[in-house]
Amino acid sequence: MTAGNVGQEPALDDPTAPTVGVGPHPEPWPDGSHLDPELLREGDRRNVLDEYRYWRLEAIVADLDRSRAALHVAIQNWEHDFNIGSMVRTANAFNVAAVHIVGRRRWNRRGAMVTDRYLHVHHHEDEAALLAWLAERDVRPIGVDNLPGSVPLERTDLPENCCLVFGSEGPGLTDAMVSGCDCVVAITQHGSTRSMNAGAAAAIAMYHWSLQHRRSSPRV
Repeated sequence: MTAGNVGQEPALDDPTAPTVGVGPHPEPWPDGSHLDPELLREGDRRNVLDEYRYWRLEAIVADLDRSRAALHVAIQNWEHDFNIGSMVRTANAFNVAAVHIVGRRRWNRRGAMVTDRYLHVHHHEDEAALLAWLAERDVRPIGVDNLPGSVPLERTDLPENCCLVFGSEGPGLTDAMVSGCDCVVAITQHGSTRSMNAGAAAAIAMYHWSLQHRRSSPRV
């Protein structure tokens, strides 16, 4: 589900604006170290599943850690790409093992809508640093870009322990990153444009991996 005002308070002058989240919890409050007294008192307007209402951030992360996917996602951050936030939000939806930002440490968080708080986000100075980190943990890097020599994603069996690597919108993957990947996959297109939005491509690629390797029941 998507909504432009998810996580925001409804406009006070708009009676039709949806109410996001829940208000203060009725007393007596439930017990549990996973619960946040401030949220119980003030209400929980965060963009989280109902089962996580009133939970402390750290408790949510710990619970998500129990069902993280083996999948990693890496994004090259050379141009402060506005798509990075959207890609991180999608990574949260698939509960990936970690997100890796390669290049500039500061990245455009606007589209993430604070979902990065529930992920493990790592920064790597360059391609070599990311590839070394992955190799130490036996995680195979798979590039996603429509480059010459790439193979169709829809005909590819992705490794379970892999990292999908995405380039910046426009320039795509760098030559150094391509040379370090086990292979590069591309999403087959049938229209007139040369490429699709990086955020959309990331969502498709993560979903393709999920279809092959996710065996547990989804959270709804």
